[in-house]
Amino acid sequence: MFERAFEDYPTYMIDILNNVAIAWSKESHLTRLHSLLGNRNFVLLMALAVGLLWGRGAQWTRGLVLPALILIMTISTAGVTGSGLRTFGSLFRPAIAGIVMNYLVLGAFLLGLSVLLIRDGELRVGFALIAAVPPAVAVIPFTFFLEGNTAFSLVGMIGAHLGALVLMPLIILMFSGADFVSPSGLAIVMVELVFVPLIVSRILIRTGLSSRLDPVKGAITNWGFFLVVYTIVGLNRETMLRHPWSLMPVALIAVASTFLLGWGIERTGRFFRIEEKTITSLVLLGTLKNYGVAGGMALALFSEKTSVPSTVASVFMVIYFIWLEFNRRRTK
Repeated sequence: MFERAFEDYPTYMIDILNNVAIAWSKESHLTRLHSLLGNRNFVLLMALAVGLLWGRGAQWTRGLVLPALILIMTISTAGVTGSGLRTFGSLFRPAIAGIVMNYLVLGAFLLGLSVLLIRDGELRVGFALIAAVPPAVAVIPFTFFLEGNTAFSLVGMIGAHLGALVLMPLIILMFSGADFVSPSGLAIVMVELVFVPLIVSRILIRTGLSSRLDPVKGAITNWGFFLVVYTIVGLNRETMLRHPWSLMPVALIAVASTFLLGWGIERTGRFFRIEEKTITSLVLLGTLKNYGVAGGMALALFSEKTSVPSTVASVFMVIYFIWLEFNRRRTK
């Protein structure tokens, strides 16, 4: 079944573009615009394409990445009700699951493959940075899109961020030899990207503004991701276009840590008869790292080459997410 899904996937990617083209040719100008804004897969693919074709604008949008991520998180967590969080008798289990999936599973997988396949020291440091950072902010909206257990993902991500206060500097020190991580700086990022959106989303729910925003939540989230993906790809456009073959080992690790590892987590979850929605959350927590933070740290503290693994992984994260949505639709 898994092999058949991969056979159908290229056709699904083509269908995305065909459906957009058909809609554009048949509908009014206003309806065309609405269709494009609502087509998440097309927006993500366009972000990749624009970043590769014209990367200069990424220098201007660089400072907007963090606000965009905060906005995406706020919109996504607004879909998690207070009752959804209270259904857990204890928050300990999902919090520990977040740490285990993000560090013991995904982090160890990335570090192991980088030792085996990467010979360049700067690229190895880049993978160490990816392994050290907490889960991607995209875990929450992706869980929502894929109809997973959003409350489980939220608590799991908070647990992984708390664990990162200890594990992140240890991993970076061990694999890069540089003791430069500030726990207070990481705490600030965690507050900005997790706790502030959670608090603001509670306010939106209590005031009724969340329901009023429902018609535009999809467009806000889609184009927020467009900004983030475009910026990361655009900043590394030259390296990706001029030396594509040198990135093959990096791309191989990116594919293995998403498609292969995600398949393994899904199969393991079904073997232990875990609820389907929770499996979706575990897959996302175990395959998506915060590549934006890793890439930003690489650019600020090392070199552009060190940020290449984060950039390549970001590209495959988009492709992987489209695959997950395709696979969910095909299964249904």
